[in-house]
Amino acid sequence: MREPTVASLMTREVITADVGSSFKELVQLLEENRISAVPVLDGGYPVGVVSEADLMPKEEFRGGTEDAPGMFAGRPAKHRWEQASGVTARDVMTSPVRSVAPGLSASAAARELAAAGVRRLFVMDSDGALVGVLSRRDLLKLFLREDDELRTAIRDEIFGRVLWVDPSTVDVEVTGGVVTLEGQLERQSEVEIAEHLVRALPGVVDVHNQLRCGWNDTAHPRQTEIFG
Repeated sequence: MREPTVASLMTREVITADVGSSFKELVQLLEENRISAVPVLDGGYPVGVVSEADLMPKEEFRGGTEDAPGMFAGRPAKHRWEQASGVTARDVMTSPVRSVAPGLSASAAARELAAAGVRRLFVMDSDGALVGVLSRRDLLKLFLREDDELRTAIRDEIFGRVLWVDPSTVDVEVTGGVVTLEGQLERQSEVEIAEHLVRALPGVVDVHNQLRCGWNDTAHPRQTEIFG
């Protein structure tokens, strides 16, 4: 079964700033559009990102009037102090842009977000042009799929087309994204594969697998050890 891609989930209309955008313009962009970060473009291509965190040093260090961090301070603290004196997007932005390709799968994008510890990834095509933005919220929308839609996909796609099992022999119930499977399959391996495929289906919250099997083809024969 095909997994949703970044292109199918991303927001295509992206609010952007230019490298020459002033500090105040950046604050206004975030406030007026109710967003927490904006990509910075240079010649139409993303070169950095300005987030609320990038703007806060202006207040943290009172515009650079506070003493600079000591010689033993880490690079992050020194970078924030430098941002405090910034007046344009180029001065305060964070680079490089964390990006993903439109064709990346939803699960791979979720792993990218988790590994980077960011709220969003900007989507860039093969030429480096900005084509969208993918946020945590965009990915979480997958769990808003209707229960009936999930039930149909499980019955028709997973059991009917992938496992070649007559859907009428399996009872599939979905409540709040939680799937309950009942019925009997021929082999234990099919029971395990069915649960794996259902859990991997976008929008499924959990699976209660109560399927039975005619015979267990996964059991290992008992081996007798002979000690001499």
